[in-house]
Amino acid sequence: MPRKYFRPSRHYNSGNTRACHKSDTGTRIVELHPMIADTLKRAFTALLLASLVFVSGAGADDIKLPDMGSPADAVLSTNDESQLGRMIMRDIRRSGRVVEDPLVTEYINEIGSRIVAQTSDGDYRFTFFVIDDPRINAFALPGGYIGVHTGLIEATRSEDELAGVIAHEVAHVTQRHIARAIHANSRQSIISTAMMLGAIIVAAAGGSSDAVQGAMAVAQGTAVQQQINFTRTNEYEADRIGIAALADAGFDPYGMASFFEVMSRQTTTSPEMRAPEFLRTHPVTTARIAESRNRARDYPAVRSNDSTSYGIARARMIVARFDTPKEAVAYYEKRPYDSQTNVERYGRAVAYQRAGQYWEALDIFRELLKDDKSVIAYHIGLGQTLVALDQPREALEIYERALGLFPRNVPLVLDYGERLLQLGQATKAHTMLLDLMNNVPPTPEQVRLIARAANEAGENAEAYYYLSEYRLMIGDLTGGIGYLQQALRLPELQEIQRIRFEARIDFIREFMTEEQLKMMQRDRPVGISVRSDN
Repeated sequence: MPRKYFRPSRHYNSGNTRACHKSDTGTRIVELHPMIADTLKRAFTALLLASLVFVSGAGADDIKLPDMGSPADAVLSTNDESQLGRMIMRDIRRSGRVVEDPLVTEYINEIGSRIVAQTSDGDYRFTFFVIDDPRINAFALPGGYIGVHTGLIEATRSEDELAGVIAHEVAHVTQRHIARAIHANSRQSIISTAMMLGAIIVAAAGGSSDAVQGAMAVAQGTAVQQQINFTRTNEYEADRIGIAALADAGFDPYGMASFFEVMSRQTTTSPEMRAPEFLRTHPVTTARIAESRNRARDYPAVRSNDSTSYGIARARMIVARFDTPKEAVAYYEKRPYDSQTNVERYGRAVAYQRAGQYWEALDIFRELLKDDKSVIAYHIGLGQTLVALDQPREALEIYERALGLFPRNVPLVLDYGERLLQLGQATKAHTMLLDLMNNVPPTPEQVRLIARAANEAGENAEAYYYLSEYRLMIGDLTGGIGYLQQALRLPELQEIQRIRFEARIDFIREFMTEEQLKMMQRDRPVGISVRSDN
């Protein structure tokens, strides 16, 4: 039987434009793609990803925006947006704040995909992700990257409200508000525009609200009122487009206005409380709420019930936010078990898992699965608990039955792979994960998981190869080549692997600058460390 190999990533961060990025964790170097640098100009790009480092003495007349056709494309084409979005997303992933919970990630992408399907815009390939941040906020990045804070998921009272926020953010992307904002400010210094967008990125990555507001004020200068008016226009347009997509996707069209109203009331009733982050980045007025409600009346009323997946995602967020397992258990034990819904019982079982109370969790998961076998999270929860209780045979039976029902389901396969590694069945885990990742594009963390599986299965060459792909996915071309060169030194390397790795190195080098090629240390020792590589 011919050997199957992991299909590599094709997107790299390979330029030589560098920016010093100040953050809470220190100073680091960010490398930018030369195409983006040429399109947006060096000063603009550097400040954009630096998130407000400093302003040079260049004025509006010193740097000219390129004129390439339509107003939006004149400064940022859709292809440029996609590349810029990928670079910003890599930077956010490096921050370690992206929630790597497959169940939550799959759910938020399912909701987003339902909405995107109604937008009739094929220019973007959307990616939805969750940021570990208790503040109530959501944001859109260039190229179709939509981030939702854990605090916002918890704050929503229904799935319709969550879908309303996501629909609003999707509309910001499809209507190209970032490119249009740059064009609207084209008469101002491009440095000021870069600072304005840098402030948006600071907010997206969880930066200080005060820093964001201050940066916006400085960047806008004497054109503050014009910028506010333009921002309001964007917000109203995003509401209009978003409500239409919301209704067409089968959600309650009032969901967006409902969430806006709740957030606005939260501040009005408690003036001493700090306004939710969502209101700071998405100003909400009574007029805007009223208009959203009026627009919703144009669509048929929808009586929708929250999906089980919504409840499970919220439950996992709630359990994770407590500082100690004891607090999470106490939260779910406040109400009698018999009066709780299945979703609440699920949260209770997850809290028991976190607290190491596996026997209590076992009874709940068994009951939940008996009641509804269509919920993948119940299968996963039961399998995890059985492994923790040292009952591997029954655990493997649970996972195998679940795979029969939900083949190649991402959260299920990833969790099964991790349990197999716990049980010392690395070869099976490697084979199963490889099949998944050759059919579903993986995240960097998922590639690290398959590298671990290959390493523990004794497939050292493949482990190096996966680690190389991981480094490429986070924009480290030099590190990616380093792992491939280490693989080429292995005495057990097969000829077909040697050919594949050498071809991969040649391919990556095409994306590297002369400076990178000269600086690359060909003989740098690299060890397999799939748990700590970053």
